[in-house]
Formats: sequence, structure tokens, C-alpha cells
Amino acid sequence: MAAWSGRGLRGSSLEELLNHTLELYREKHLALIQKVPTPITPIEIDKQTRHITLAYFDAKSTVDYIGVVQGIPVCFDAKECAEDSFPMRNIHRHQIEFMQDFERQDGISFFVIFYTGQYRMFYVPLAIVERCWNRAEQGGRKSMTFEEMREGSYEMNLTHLGFVPLLEALQSDLDHRDRNISE
Repeated sequence: MAAWSGRGLRGSSLEELLNHTLELYREKHLALIQKVPTPITPIEIDKQTRHITLAYFDAKSTVDYIGVVQGIPVCFDAKECAEDSFPMRNIHRHQIEFMQDFERQDGISFFVIFYTGQYRMFYVPLAIVERCWNRAEQGGRKSMTFEEMREGSYEMNLTHLGFVPLLEALQSDLDHRDRNISE
């Protein structure tokens, strides 16, 4: 088991934006997507604040979010990146394998990558990440450049209310997949 520490809270601002957006989608009956809790076993709890101060992961998590959008199963992982290239070490084999299995069942798998330094957010289809991840596994470049990521991804402009236009990006992805099937 791996020890739990504050590193697990990286990306919490991105998760807050996504959780807010997904709650609005749920309220409007557009989508039902939920945050997948990471199973942990608490070891130490501060008795005064009742906060967990030490815990262990029970199992490897798969993705951050899973659900359905008007009959379409979706799963995605949310990542933040301060650099202009995204390190492939931030994605694990079990995540890629889960997403591949999910797509074999006619689901849609993708990543939401937020470039904090540029304040830009992208919907990145699994195929884009998979290509770079496989290259890294075979000893090639260990990161996905910003330009590689942008080709085939969909930028999501945040509104002033912190709303992430996730469904618009999903629709663009679906339209692209449909064009490729019909060609």
C-alpha cells in the first residue's frame, strides 16, 4: 500500500471547477458524472479536528470521474500541469488499461488537462494521450508537448463563473469520431 500525503490534493482547484460544472449538468438533467472516491484506510486521525493525518491507499484508482451523458458512457481523469509539456509519469498503466477497456465497451475516455501557467484547459481524447504514453513506454520522449496535445484536442474556455464547457468538447470529439467512421 502507498502512503497518503498532501500530494493527493494537487489539482484540487481543477476538481472544484469540474465538480461545480458537473453539478450544474446534473441539475439540468444533461449528464450524471460523479467523482470516483479513492479508497483509503485511515491510520491516524487528529482527535480535535477529526481530520485524517495519515492513511494508506487501499487500491489503485482508475479514473477521477465516471458517468453518463445522455446515454453515452464517459470516464475521464483530471490533470494539472504547470509546464508546457505534460509528463507521462503522471499517468499510470492501470489508468490507460481501464480507459481502453471502457472504450471497448463503447464508452468515451478522455483527460482534462489544465495548464495552470497559461490558464488554459483542454479535453484530450484517450488516443492522443495513448500515443504519447506508448512512445514513453518504448523509451522515447517522456512527455507530451503542448503542440502534440493541442492536435486533436479541444480547448475549453472557462467562463467567469468557473464553468467548464465539457459537453461542448465532448460533442466535438463525438463529431470527429463520427467523421472518421464514415470516411
